[in-house]
Amino acid sequence: MQYKQSEFLIETIVPKDELIVSRTDLKGNITYANDTFTQISGYEVDELIGKPHNCVRHPDMPKKVFEELWSSLEKNQSWSGVIKNLRKDKGFYWVHAQINVVKKDGKIVEYKSIRTPISFKDKLKYQKLYDNIKKENNEKTRVVSYI
Repeated sequence: MQYKQSEFLIETIVPKDELIVSRTDLKGNITYANDTFTQISGYEVDELIGKPHNCVRHPDMPKKVFEELWSSLEKNQSWSGVIKNLRKDKGFYWVHAQINVVKKDGKIVEYKSIRTPISFKDKLKYQKLYDNIKKENNEKTRVVSYI
């Protein structure tokens, strides 16, 4: 997917008192999205249901972060970390994500993610960290700096 330099510049701030909640099937397809998720991401709920959750993956995010996320989930472990997400309008928003496995009769049936806002200081810290990880792994880095 090709993006223009002018994209990805508008940040949506996640309100302090809001939780972004979603559920996915075992392949990462969205099965539930709360109202806060739709409002912050810019999608309607019917646009999200059935779509891979990575539809909100921002190109600034290193592949390594998601490899670790999926590795944890496949080991039946929770994962938590900071993620920069992509809005439908190509803007972005930062969150701290906690992803847990959901079991029924001892078998994993889905994943549940709860996301909360992070501080401006953490946004700067993680943008720099993710830029460095992408550089170390020879991933294409973004043209416009957030910092």
